[in-house]
Amino acid sequence: MARTENAPQTKYLKDYKKPDFDIANVHLLFDIREGTTTVTTTTKFIRANKAADTLVLDGQNLTLKHVEMNGETLSHSQFTVDDDHLTINGVSDAFTLKTVTEIHPEKNTALEGLYSSSGNYCTQCEPEGFRKITYYLDRSDVMTTFTTRIEADKATCPVLLGNGNCIDKGDLEEDDERHYAVWEDPHKKPCYLFALVAGNLGHIHDTFTTMTGKTVDLFIYVNPGNEDRCWHAMESLKNSMKWDEEKYGREYDLNIFNIVAVNDFNFGAMENKSLNIFNSKLILARPETATDADYLAIEGVVAHEYFHNWTGNRITCRDWFQLSLKEGLTVFRDQCFSSDMNSAAVQRIDDVEGLRNAQFPEDASPMAHPIRPDNYIEINNFYTATVYEKGAEVIRMMHTLLGAEGYRKGTDLYFQRHDGQAVTCDDFVKCMEDASGVDLTQFRLWYSQAGTPKIKASSAYDAAAKKFTLTLEQETPDTPGQTGKKPMHIPVAVGLLGTSGKDMLVEGTRVLHLKDKQQSFTFDAIAEKPVPSILRGFSAPVKLYSDLTEDDLLFLMAHDSDGFNRWDAGQTYMQRLVLGMAAGKEMKLPPACLDAFGALLADTALDKALLAKALGLPSETYLAQLMDVVDVDGLYSARKFVMAEIGKKYADTFEKIYKDNAETGPYSPAPLDVGKRRLKGVALRYLMEAKPHDAVSHASAQYRSGTNMSDKVSALAILTDTDTQERQAAFDDFYKTWYSDPLVLDKWFSLQAIADRKDIVEMVAQLTTHPNFTYKNPNRLRSLIGSFAAGNLKWFHRADGAGYKLLADTVIKVNGINPSTAARLLTPLRQWKRYDAARKSLMEQELKRILAEKDISNDVFEIASKSLT
Repeated sequence: MARTENAPQTKYLKDYKKPDFDIANVHLLFDIREGTTTVTTTTKFIRANKAADTLVLDGQNLTLKHVEMNGETLSHSQFTVDDDHLTINGVSDAFTLKTVTEIHPEKNTALEGLYSSSGNYCTQCEPEGFRKITYYLDRSDVMTTFTTRIEADKATCPVLLGNGNCIDKGDLEEDDERHYAVWEDPHKKPCYLFALVAGNLGHIHDTFTTMTGKTVDLFIYVNPGNEDRCWHAMESLKNSMKWDEEKYGREYDLNIFNIVAVNDFNFGAMENKSLNIFNSKLILARPETATDADYLAIEGVVAHEYFHNWTGNRITCRDWFQLSLKEGLTVFRDQCFSSDMNSAAVQRIDDVEGLRNAQFPEDASPMAHPIRPDNYIEINNFYTATVYEKGAEVIRMMHTLLGAEGYRKGTDLYFQRHDGQAVTCDDFVKCMEDASGVDLTQFRLWYSQAGTPKIKASSAYDAAAKKFTLTLEQETPDTPGQTGKKPMHIPVAVGLLGTSGKDMLVEGTRVLHLKDKQQSFTFDAIAEKPVPSILRGFSAPVKLYSDLTEDDLLFLMAHDSDGFNRWDAGQTYMQRLVLGMAAGKEMKLPPACLDAFGALLADTALDKALLAKALGLPSETYLAQLMDVVDVDGLYSARKFVMAEIGKKYADTFEKIYKDNAETGPYSPAPLDVGKRRLKGVALRYLMEAKPHDAVSHASAQYRSGTNMSDKVSALAILTDTDTQERQAAFDDFYKTWYSDPLVLDKWFSLQAIADRKDIVEMVAQLTTHPNFTYKNPNRLRSLIGSFAAGNLKWFHRADGAGYKLLADTVIKVNGINPSTAARLLTPLRQWKRYDAARKSLMEQELKRILAEKDISNDVFEIASKSLT
């Protein structure tokens, strides 16, 4: 393994120490000029550790111009500066430090700290970007009040925004072509929540009246010309503010709330206090430019970032090992919000599909870690599905264990006890215990043990005694650094269905507390042998293996009152079928399988969005996880065969569904309309497998006549797999229409990258030379390379290894531009050991080639090196 010299250091949770110094307040002055920004930082320090006489501040990529303490300039002999720190010896109990640094936002391609996007200046400071702006104690447990003065040219930066409230603004006396604004945030915060925006921006404005009658001004700032694409985001913001008051009793605490959308952003959005900065793809939407998925994502992420005001900002993380404290809790909150705004069952299915497709593989990889990791090299690498999505499932389990009332009491106590503090995951759990009286000692293992628990379920029925017994056995597999896992406290929600298809339990669903390695649960007064519905609502993030027969699964698929489990029964049935064929069983669909699909198609009472989900097959990504050795070709062939057989059997029905759900009026993102479009898309996909000529004709006509982006993208997703004139015409027209719109053009790249074509590797490589492709914009990079590597399992894993080489070449190139984004691109290679010998060798070769690079970043080094262990 390369890089033995200057190897990056691993940080450990056990080494946490409180900061030696507190900060009373900080005043920042930004003098923004083209090419160079000068940052003057005046900080009042108070010594917290009386034994400490040395101040060590974090700083990277800074040019230090001046240092003074208590008004006196320090000579070079009084401080030292290296690549990462400014160190000052012999400090007193309380002192004021002033530093002047220069930075170059226009050259900042890593998009951390202060950088330029489309000519506008903006910041990204989480987790450790503030140290690229000025010298500071860049850690999440140092909280203080910030006052920020921004000076810039009026012509290029007419808009100047900061955290909190604007307390002063005007023209500069010495230069009437420049102006200033002063922003003061009265709430203490860590520096990762600092934000600044300066540029030429348009905006929309609305207001929200809080539950105590306070009026809050709401602004969304965007590049001029995009104002009409902000109203869905604004409505989502107002809905989330109202929801947080109703569900959690949380009222907004300032008089203004700003959102700014930028085109260049490493993540989805950032919850900076009162000045949220968003990736523009999660703000901008109108029917002609955004799909249903875009509308839903905007709604969820706007809510997520707003909810952080209390779960992340008012109460934040003591250290970055506690990241799930704010992210897991806030993801759970935004999932519940989206569930209330849309179809609850479909939302739960979407959430679990995301977990299974992204987090379960992570748990089974060399990068497996608990939701509260105990070590890391680069914290950017731990903004993961485990910390976020699995973290949300842990909060959901607490909600299940405590009940809605107990959970609310727990969160109320959490806000009361810890407002204005930087705390730990244990502090949150303790509030839940204290408020509810429920012992969560064993449950805490979810925070420290990695891996996805497996539950084996078996049942027995005693007809004479009318007793039904369900036996559950749990095991959590070994993961890197963790063996011999202890039994977890797992809530298992169970229902029992009689032969009529009705629930037999009075309460409908009963929550079983699985705490031992093996436990048996007995249900009394059960009049007939039931079919158990296990893990209803996906009550725990586990893999379930049951003794349910194929007939049982089909019965649940037809009758289960739990929408999630009704869907999941069908998914489990199809998993067994597809995996069996991939393993060599006869390629033939049982009549019962076809009948079950026929029954679904005939169920007119079923929600259309839920029906669309029920008709879908498990993804190749998820099916691959269930194989000991991933058989890429066998899995592809089996899944494709099943789709074709179902499509042929019900071709006429799918044809009718497609036509019956055609768009007839103006676009609406309402759940019923989204359900119609989802169902229409599924029908067209099945027709593509059964009658490709007809499907191409439908898709081509749909593309030409479509009045919204959802219909156009759905059509292109069918055409992209073909080698037809219709495909070429549609993609050419799409490009001609949208080449100047970055977000829409991302779809053009992505839809080509997922094409089911033998030559797709070469096509993707060719697209990297397209004039509209750039390695510097994360959205564009993810749309092409990310979509191909993560979303095209068959051809990314092409037997000659060309897909692996293309990804490795990209990672090496992007490493020098944006290390964080480069590291995330490596995700598809992390499970290389699970593939056949030939593919394993090819993937291992590319990982080693990446590690051999001379200037590999800490971000990429950590992922590549751990993947090879």
